[in-house]
Amino acid sequence: MAKGVVKQRKSRRCLWCIVAIVILGGIAGGTFYVVKKKILDKNSSSTSSLEDKYSDALKIAMQFFDVQKSGKLVDDKIPWRGNSGLKDGSEAKLDLSMGMYDAGDNIKFGFPMAFTATVLSWAILEYGEHMEHINQREPAENSLSWITDFLLNAHPSQNVLYIQVGDPKEDHKCWEKPEKMTTKRPLKLVNSSKPGSDVAAETAAALASASLVFKKTDSTYSSTLLKHAKQLFTFADKYKGSYTKSHPEVATYYNSTGYGDELLWAASWLYHATGDTTYLRYVTEENADKYAKVDGPTWFSWDNKLAGAQVLLSRLSFFGDKGAKGNSGIDDYKKSADELMCALLPDSPSATASRTKSGLIWITKWDSLQHPVGSAFLAVLYSDYMRASDNEILSCGDDSFEPSDLRKFAQSQADYVLGDNPMDISYLVGYGGKYPEFVHHRGASIPVDATTGCSEGFKWLSSKKPNPNVAIGALVGGPFKNESFIDSRNNSMQTEPTTYNSAVLVGLLSSLVNTSSPVKSLNEN
Repeated sequence: MAKGVVKQRKSRRCLWCIVAIVILGGIAGGTFYVVKKKILDKNSSSTSSLEDKYSDALKIAMQFFDVQKSGKLVDDKIPWRGNSGLKDGSEAKLDLSMGMYDAGDNIKFGFPMAFTATVLSWAILEYGEHMEHINQREPAENSLSWITDFLLNAHPSQNVLYIQVGDPKEDHKCWEKPEKMTTKRPLKLVNSSKPGSDVAAETAAALASASLVFKKTDSTYSSTLLKHAKQLFTFADKYKGSYTKSHPEVATYYNSTGYGDELLWAASWLYHATGDTTYLRYVTEENADKYAKVDGPTWFSWDNKLAGAQVLLSRLSFFGDKGAKGNSGIDDYKKSADELMCALLPDSPSATASRTKSGLIWITKWDSLQHPVGSAFLAVLYSDYMRASDNEILSCGDDSFEPSDLRKFAQSQADYVLGDNPMDISYLVGYGGKYPEFVHHRGASIPVDATTGCSEGFKWLSSKKPNPNVAIGALVGGPFKNESFIDSRNNSMQTEPTTYNSAVLVGLLSSLVNTSSPVKSLNEN
């Protein structure tokens, strides 16, 4: 086994077709939801508190990580899932069996997987007490380490990072359960001659943030995570280049539009993890001019982390971080974060027009819920920073807003996801009285006892029956701009869930479970 390889640790908090053309009114095996009589959410009642609603939703959302796990499953809570990908990484003599599948297929993409870990870490660091109150911190940390174990093993030497397991082109020719995969599992990597600053920096951010999560409970593991994070950041910064330039074929699936945001994001997390002002200077001096100067707000997602970095760095300003004292560059990030918040607030004079009639932030028809959920998570973080630091006023032009306004916006986006929308449908599978039943997900669509090869499984893709297995906790892609939704397995644009969107949703729901103040330093956890 290669040097630095992490074996699956037993009992370490163990727990729990590209879219077809959409034709309104008739997709085989699906349902087109139109505005009809409201269906009441069985998880809510007139006497239920908002916190209870978000707690129930969080417990459901957390389970999707178990649905997506690869490897030898321990204490498996999903009855229709089993061991898979056990030989992943063997061609490089690495154990890459763990980690998570990105969406409804059987590929492990390192770029979005690392983002999943970073956001999940952020959620635990800020709202771990909220999670613990409803017994969800342990499953969150277990899911996080399931990814970080994979990322550690994917980094066998300082300037080498394995970024993909499986061939998506070949995988998409098949419709089969991960437990019964018949396709080959080739690997892709980035190194000094084939750089990938974006994926390496995102992985550095994931490991640095996770090192803070495990600092008190497993100091040895935390130190290992931080060591790899530092090496990966150095690698990303020294050998600059986009991983989709090094591997153009991956651009079809997870194209990177630039690596500057990941470098700033990673350095921000490394400063929080280490207190080393070298990382602070990295984000506020020359690199700020290179990578942080943009016109207007940006949208937080697996591809663009700049808005996340702005909010994370504004934390230093709100809480008077000693290392950031007198650093005008940090103030610039906070000003940008202020502008983003003003764009999100619907009554702000600079409010973005990119919304549905019902008020959902809407940027793209593909995976449309990623941006409103991400925006809401950043908004509630900012609200909590303002409230906890006694900064009660956000100025947007001539108007002023309070932390409660940002929280109200965040709740509106969460409530839309949970069923308060024109379709009266919960986009969180398993929550409410009505949610998608034809989720674009191989494992969920194929009966447990079915025997399928590569192509034979497509009969389950086109089946007119609902999925035999519930992809519990899945956040599907979401509605179109006109707020319609077509529940069809062939409609991957709207019905395919992703692990990284689930991480952001978990962060959002965790924030709404309670209203306790955040810690002043993430290093206090």
